[in-house]
Amino acid sequence: MKNRWIELLLLCVCLLRFSSMVSPLDQSREFSEAKNFEGSSDLVDLQYHMGPVLASPINLYIIWYGHWNQNQQATIRDFIYSLSSPSSSASYPSVADWWRTVRLYTDQTGSNITGNFVLSGEFYDFKYSHGGYLSRLDIQSIIKNSVTTSDPHTLPLNPHNGLYLVLTSTDVQVQDFCRAVCGFHYFTFPTIVGVTIPYAWVGHSGTQCPGICAYPFAWPKNSGRPPPSMNGGHDIMKPPNGDVGADGMISVIAHELAEVCSNPLVNAWYAGDDPTAPTEIADLCVGVYGSGGGGGYVGAVNKDSWGSGYNLNGVNGRKYLVQWVWSPVRRRCYGPNALD
Repeated sequence: MKNRWIELLLLCVCLLRFSSMVSPLDQSREFSEAKNFEGSSDLVDLQYHMGPVLASPINLYIIWYGHWNQNQQATIRDFIYSLSSPSSSASYPSVADWWRTVRLYTDQTGSNITGNFVLSGEFYDFKYSHGGYLSRLDIQSIIKNSVTTSDPHTLPLNPHNGLYLVLTSTDVQVQDFCRAVCGFHYFTFPTIVGVTIPYAWVGHSGTQCPGICAYPFAWPKNSGRPPPSMNGGHDIMKPPNGDVGADGMISVIAHELAEVCSNPLVNAWYAGDDPTAPTEIADLCVGVYGSGGGGGYVGAVNKDSWGSGYNLNGVNGRKYLVQWVWSPVRRRCYGPNALD
């Protein structure tokens, strides 16, 4: 559903004025002068189309398709745990603080998007049940397999408050992956799965297209040399959990979860006249991770002692770099690490 993802990201790269990211304590005059630059526009016509949002507590089910490194899985699990963790579990700004912007969206009854995520099951499709090349529709068949197989880890089919997240490993090719999408969300067809339930898919770009789907932790091919760092050489931001592919996936997972919760049946929150190609709450903020972001600059974010960039804290001491989403209250892209 994110046919604009690659186009927007490539535009950001072409316009790039990427330099070493700064912490809030190092904010420059530029950031102060442009504090409302992050996507702010009266021209953004994000509307509610009367459909449901995911307001009930969510039982999230992960389907690991292909071969996965346990460290990568742990990084992603901790991000899921961080979405609804209590404030004492992670320092501010936390992943749960970031999700509070998503929670501002409501349905026609006034019910907000839930802040309660429970990782309720995991299925390991290490036998590549549908091969190494997948069409978009194959993702639904993978979900069906995970709820019907005789494997002892078979997932329940939960049409009430289930959300299925399909993650494909680095060696799996998916239709339009890297070319037009890094992930997408939709809902299952009863003719395939048996019921209509929301789901999302995100691919691991570690070897296929890290410069596109794991940016800014990698530099796009055929885009020239990376920009110079302040101390000589060329500066590419280091991933906060030490894995370009997995750390890159985190922001895409966050992007898709925000949109599947605010537009699960493609009839709730989006901009544009075509529901088959909507501009959703995270599409509006692609490439913006901090104050001053826009025009190819990711914005003011923190760096740890190793030079790894991050803007959110998670459980178990994790740090993540996650793009902002559109705030219906501020009418601009926003995250808890904002300088204003």
